[in-house]
Amino acid sequence: MADISLDQAVAPLVITLDIGSSSARALLYDGRGRRVASVGTQEPYELTSTRDGASEDDPEAAMDRVCRCLDALLGQITPSGRPIGAVAISSMASTFLALDGEGRPLTPVISYADTRNAQDAAALRERLDERVIHERSGCLLRTSYWPARLAWLRRTRPDIWRRARGWTSLGEYLELRLFGRRRVSHSVASWGGLLNRHSLEWDAGLLDDLGISADQLAPLADVGERLEGLAQPFAARWPALAGVPWLPAIGDGAAANLGSGCVDAGRIALTVGTTGALRIVVPEVPAIPAGLWAYRVDRRAALLGGATSEGGNLYAWLHGSLRLDEESDAAMGVLPPDGHGLTMLPFIAGERSPGWAGDAKASIHGITLDTTPQEILRAAMESVAYRFGLIAEGLAGAGGEARQIIASGGALLRSPV
Repeated sequence: MADISLDQAVAPLVITLDIGSSSARALLYDGRGRRVASVGTQEPYELTSTRDGASEDDPEAAMDRVCRCLDALLGQITPSGRPIGAVAISSMASTFLALDGEGRPLTPVISYADTRNAQDAAALRERLDERVIHERSGCLLRTSYWPARLAWLRRTRPDIWRRARGWTSLGEYLELRLFGRRRVSHSVASWGGLLNRHSLEWDAGLLDDLGISADQLAPLADVGERLEGLAQPFAARWPALAGVPWLPAIGDGAAANLGSGCVDAGRIALTVGTTGALRIVVPEVPAIPAGLWAYRVDRRAALLGGATSEGGNLYAWLHGSLRLDEESDAAMGVLPPDGHGLTMLPFIAGERSPGWAGDAKASIHGITLDTTPQEILRAAMESVAYRFGLIAEGLAGAGGEARQIIASGGALLRSPV
């Protein structure tokens, strides 16, 4: 669908906030789903990573980033006098932070890529039947999800565990700051691993096992439920949004499928941003293939797929480490497939689908004195493609008879190779 100018936009206008793992963006769409090309802003950033597996962001920095994006976008719209009909949000999933009794953060925002809880994930798998939990929640007992995150925090930060009165995702925390209350969509909740995918309620058995209660989690909301009435000082900062309905954040993967038109099993969405994923939308998932996950789009539709921990991040890391440029990309693009003699495991941030070895590390085998940086980059991109191939096999086995693959994502679109 072609982008349009603000003069061509048809009401209602919708502001979208996209809180990703490498940038925050504010864009504007019209009532027909067309992007207003002249309006929008983006602020890049980097998650803080450490050698022990941390992947974090500062909650206040994340909040300020979103606010600055909204400031800039509203400044672009205000001269036109066009009213805003709604604000919609997608956020990277899953994110996690602990809150005290006043709703203040006790931890950084911990991202899906944090692997410091690998020991706790392994301990949960020894104590619980992972196949049962996978079937019930749609998620595995692995480092990306909340069960292992909570177990890690309880083991390593007992002081924070005792003080914590709430557990939240980044999208919920944003609402808490803006409105003084929070809720969580079934979409975002399903990414945490604590939602029962059959009842669409918090899984009481799992919460009890982890030592938390449902009242420490946000109330569940469907994707169309409105929240209005910005608290101060935000109502004064953005008077154009003071009475505008905000919709609960959904997972970035669900948003990518919807935006790509991949809304049934006939189309697979392939996304390559910082990380990568393959996903299909289906009414229900009777049995989840090994190594894949089943999240929610909303109450009515499930999202079946698998995600990798590498994609554009691996590409960018190699570009920086090997000091590559656009000419290097072009040279890499004409190399014959598998002509480099290299075997690469691309796990610079651990492995997610389908093997879920959260503490896996990247490796390159076969380097000789003749190996070029372009060949290493080529081997890296081929290794990512092989990971997608494994996920695609799992989707096909689950009845995903896709007629078409729709590819999107910032890393993919920025590089023809």
